[in-house]
Amino acid sequence: METKKNQLQRIYDDFEKAAAPYKTEAACGKGCAFCCTDAGRIDITTLEGLVIRDHVAIMPRQRQVSIKKALAADMKRRERKLASACPFLMKNRACMIYTARPFACRRIYSLKVCSHDQHPLLSRQVMDLGAEAIRALQRLDDTGYSGHLAFILHMLDTPAFLNVYLVGEYRPEEVMAFGKTHNIGINRVLVAGSETRKQKGR
Repeated sequence: METKKNQLQRIYDDFEKAAAPYKTEAACGKGCAFCCTDAGRIDITTLEGLVIRDHVAIMPRQRQVSIKKALAADMKRRERKLASACPFLMKNRACMIYTARPFACRRIYSLKVCSHDQHPLLSRQVMDLGAEAIRALQRLDDTGYSGHLAFILHMLDTPAFLNVYLVGEYRPEEVMAFGKTHNIGINRVLVAGSETRKQKGR
């Protein structure tokens, strides 16, 4: 699993390098957190969820407890189809897990200042690079899943699921009920579907 975590970081780094020329005019700055409060789902892979768990595990106990409560609240709001800010967003609008943030957060930037009337404006090139990176992330995490951050972390907090995932076993039937109700994607299926669409588009 450590090897996969290193490969995960390489995918992040390769994306940043390729996208850098298109981000020179980005309007994003310190304290700008529109994407953390109003941009919708924050999808991650299970592998990214493990990295986030590792990051949280070294935080002070009190912070871990508050994060657990925030994740539970976010999960309940998302299940009710309500808007919900990222549970890792602090009161000063900084990210608690910035160095371990998932790709969904790394790929987003905007060429204009965001507001309720102006959502993030990305270049087509960065959107395409992001789509390629997501496919790479899903291929890397081939026995895992993709879905909203709170839902994936909830799955990883379930010992039965975590133990199966950590040994590299693939049992999608065991998470099917939760997956259907929480819009969890099976990475192998997502990659296969993406490859099929790509071939049809040629």
